[in-house]
Parts: sequence; C-alpha cells; structure tokens
Amino acid sequence: MLLWRSILQWMGGLGVIALGLFLLPFLKVGGVAYFKIESSDIEDRPFERFATFAVSLIAIYSMLTLACGLSYLLAGMTGFDALNHAMTTMSTGGMSTYDASFGQFASSPHILWIATIFMFIGGLPFSILILFAIRGRYDALRDPQIRVFAGYCLVFAVAVAVYLSRGSQRPFFEALTHSAFNFVSVITTTGYASSDYSAWGPFAVACFFVATFLGGCSGSTAGGIKAYRFLVLYEMTVNGLRRLVYPSAVITIRYGDRVVDAEMQRAVVLFISAFFMIWGIVVILLGATGLDLVTAITGSLTALTNVGPGMGDIIGPAGNFASLPTASKWILSAAMLLGRLEILVVLVVFTPTYWRN
Repeated sequence: MLLWRSILQWMGGLGVIALGLFLLPFLKVGGVAYFKIESSDIEDRPFERFATFAVSLIAIYSMLTLACGLSYLLAGMTGFDALNHAMTTMSTGGMSTYDASFGQFASSPHILWIATIFMFIGGLPFSILILFAIRGRYDALRDPQIRVFAGYCLVFAVAVAVYLSRGSQRPFFEALTHSAFNFVSVITTTGYASSDYSAWGPFAVACFFVATFLGGCSGSTAGGIKAYRFLVLYEMTVNGLRRLVYPSAVITIRYGDRVVDAEMQRAVVLFISAFFMIWGIVVILLGATGLDLVTAITGSLTALTNVGPGMGDIIGPAGNFASLPTASKWILSAAMLLGRLEILVVLVVFTPTYWRN
C-alpha cells in the first residue's frame, strides 16, 4: 500500500506538469497569455513536435527521480524507503513511509539536504529544465520566476535559522538544515516535516504560515499561488503607485524582457481574488463542522495550496487529519482538488456561460 501510494503520487506529479504545459495553454480561461505564462512558454515552444517535448519531459522527470532515489540510498536509507521517498519527493507529494515523516531521519543531515535539493528542483518549471538539459540553454535559467522562487526560499530559511540558533542555542548549521528543509517542503507544497516547527516560536510559525501561500514555479509539480503571480502582482502594484504620481504616464508591466498585457494582468488578479474568496468560504464551512478557528483557517489554506500539514495541535506537522469529522474531510478533499486544478479551470466549468458557449 505504501508503494502504491508513492506510485500514485509520482504519476500525479507528472500529470500536473502535463496539465500546466500541454492542456492549460489550449483552454481560453483567463486569456491565452495567462496559460502561456502558466506553462513557462510565452512566445515559442521549446520543441516544434509535441511528442519530442513529451518524451523529454518523461525522461527528465524519471532521471531526476532515479538520481534522487540513488542519493537517498547512498545517504543511508533502505532501498524501499529510498524508492518511495524519491517518488514522493520529485512529485512534491510528500507522503513518507513513516508516521514521523522525515522526523525519522532528523539526525541525518545528508538525507535532509538531499530532500531539500530535489524538492527545490521539483518546484522549478520543467519546460525550463528541458531547455537547459536537452538544448543546453543556460539563458533559460534566468526566468524571473526562478529568481523569485529561490529568493523567498533562501530568505525564509536563513531568517528562521538565525532565529533558531539565537533563541535555542542550536548550532547554526543544524538550524539551517532543518529550517531549509521544512521551508522548501512547505513552499514547494511537498509537506514533509523533519520536526514540529510549530514549536519553534512565534516568528517561525508566522513565517511558515506566510510560506504556505507561496508555492513553486509554474509548470512544476508544486501547487500554491506560484512565484510568477507574485511577480506580476508586484509589478502591477509598483506601476499603480507610479501612476498615482504621474497619472498621464504610460508605464508597461514587464515579466523579465516581455511585456505583460492587460489580459494576463486580469487573469492574475482574478486567480488571486478567487483564491482568497474560496479560502474564506472553506474556513466558514469548516467552522460549521465544529473545527476551531486555527484548524479551520490553516486546514483550508493547506488544502487549497496542497501543502499538507497545517497549524495547531490537531493538523500541525506533528499531527494529522484523522480525527477531523467526516464532513470536514469531504470539504477539504474538494478544496484540495480545486487547488490542484488551478481553481479558475474548475470555476469556469461550473459557470452557465461556459455551457451556453
């Protein structure tokens, strides 16, 4: 059963990449430009032939999984554990073969760093990885969302590592190991945990709560709001502030060296607005089933972003969802599917206009 669950996660990770790279660009939800950026492929496709691109995707995904498994094996995992954790690491699914998750390997920094590196790779856009690995396109790694994704992983990991080393007198490298592992796990929506980070102090808990929103890059196995949306939203905010000072100025919003058109801007705002609206609805529904506020807020958030652990004594990194009422589990299951399918796609299917057209 453990192996079957890991295989399902591995297949699901590949399916999510395929959804972002191949299917979403052909749907007209939110504008074509939105889905072209969602596939990290704005102007030209990495390969002219679909089959070549698909084979390259499967090959790279499989090779990375194999490399991850061999690394785990060499670092001291058993063959069974290495195989299962490799599949759930690259898919950023996060299911472990142990109830304690990566707490089982908390005393093995080599294993934690291997997991951190491969979770980070899983959060990168696979179209960029294909361009880099197959075509040797080093310039592809300059995709702005990669810098944003790497930047907030680094900032959160170092800031909490410093906080831990000063507050609990841990050696800095040990604090950095656990901080980097757990933040990359949350940001990439993997959901592994090496320890109960909710006991690290208020600052750390606040950082983990914010990190739950973030997500990896578009066209990756990760969920969440995703880095490129934050980048576009930031540029829109800066542009809006400039327009307050210079109302007649014509200022373009850019994604790297590309201009972000109005259609894609609307799509980003629509997604983020829908995300927070649905989050609020799910919080209220969970509250109606009898859950406390912390469990309802963080449970709905972690379901929509597909992270896994929430906050609090019940669904925190040291707990699980087993004790939740049946109604709560159905609500959270629906929220997980909604978040995994990028929200807008599902919402459009349920609009009367879609069926009339």
